[in-house]
Amino acid sequence: MTTRERFKTKLVVGAVCSVFVAALFASRGNVSAQSDSGCGGLPSQSDLKQALVTARGDSNGGFGLDMWGTVVNRDGIVCAVAFTGADRGSQWPGSRVISAQKANTANAFSLPGLALSTANLWAAVQPGGSLFGLQESNPVETGAAYQGPSSKFGTAGDPLVGQKIGGINVFGGGLALYNASHVLVGGIGVSGDTSCADHNIAWRTRHTLNLDFVPGGVGPAGRRDNINYQTLVPVPSLQNDFSHPICSIAGVDGVSAISAALPVTQ
Repeated sequence: MTTRERFKTKLVVGAVCSVFVAALFASRGNVSAQSDSGCGGLPSQSDLKQALVTARGDSNGGFGLDMWGTVVNRDGIVCAVAFTGADRGSQWPGSRVISAQKANTANAFSLPGLALSTANLWAAVQPGGSLFGLQESNPVETGAAYQGPSSKFGTAGDPLVGQKIGGINVFGGGLALYNASHVLVGGIGVSGDTSCADHNIAWRTRHTLNLDFVPGGVGPAGRRDNINYQTLVPVPSLQNDFSHPICSIAGVDGVSAISAALPVTQ
């Protein structure tokens, strides 16, 4: 074999090895990304999607629309994004980022002993409220929010996965996640319908994922971070300070009956 032929052989072998290594890392893909970003112990994309679809199928008030859902870890890194519809256009496109904002908010403003849902923040951020201006803090990382091909939105390869999304959202649909050891491990956000329906769906999704071991909050026992409807809580009271308006589609009785019947936290 001539020197030239040996050189060509080395080039071919090198190219084959490069393709093999690339394929190996690609096959590890989401597992590596989830592990490296600190998402171990949190739902996979398929688990999130299944729980979200199940929760969306219950009676939640609202319009009965399809939903987006996002899970972040305790550092605010997106671990999974999913939707319930036939494709990414079956839900409000804008609700993908809103669901991520809600997950980030619930995680960012909950503590090991005090869970605050995004619904709990509505009253406090109104003009004159004790947290007025909170919604302007921690803005969305727009580079992460809109990067990558839209065809991957809501899939295991969603470009948000592994990114810190940021953002603050102050109406129903975001909940902190606590594991069976009562450890705060992240947040979940749901968006795509009225804020009241979003909250109910997020609540049911968290329960199905077995991440609702909530230690405390501003609501009643068993539902410490539940939505507190303004006309249904005493004034003054802690619940009223962290209350939320009623979404009128289901009516006062309908909405309150749904929230009152949500699964008790563990």
